[in-house]
Amino acid sequence: MGVVTYSQEFTSVVAPSRMFKALILDSHNIIPKIVPGGIKSVEFIEGDGGVGSIKQTNFGESAHIKYTKHKIDALDVENFYCKYTLIESDVKFDKIDFIVYEVKFTSTDGGCVCKMSSDYHVKEGAELKEDYIKQGKDRAMGLFKTIEEYLLANPDVCA
Repeated sequence: MGVVTYSQEFTSVVAPSRMFKALILDSHNIIPKIVPGGIKSVEFIEGDGGVGSIKQTNFGESAHIKYTKHKIDALDVENFYCKYTLIESDVKFDKIDFIVYEVKFTSTDGGCVCKMSSDYHVKEGAELKEDYIKQGKDRAMGLFKTIEEYLLANPDVCA
C-alpha cells in the first residue's frame, strides 16, 4: 500500500473562525441548508462532534454517491484544525483503502487561508488517476466558495 498526498489552498475574505465553524463544527446544520440538492443531511452516528465521532453525509438523488462516513481523528478548535478519515462509502473503492484529510485555517488581513491535504492510501498494485483527484479537489473548491458566499450574505451565521 502506498500513500499519495495532494494539497490545496483556498483564500477567503471571511474570518477563519466562521469558515471553520461552517465547514467543520456546524457543517451538519449549515451544509444541507446551503446545498440541499447535493447534500440531503449530515448526521453524527457516533459521538457529538469531538475526536472519535463518526459523521455520515447523505447525498442528494442526483449525486453519483449515496453516503460517506468520516471519523474525526483530531480537532483543535482554538487553532482551527481538523483531521478526519473517510472510513466508509457506498461507492466501492477498488484502488483506495481510505483517505485522510487535514484542514487548517489561518488568519490573513481581512480573511483567512484554508490549507487542505488529502492522503490517499492506495491499495497494493493500484494506480490513482489524476482525473479522480481533480474531481475531488474541484468539489472541495466548489463547496468552499459556496459556503464563503453564504457567510458573506449572512453575516450573523457562525459569528
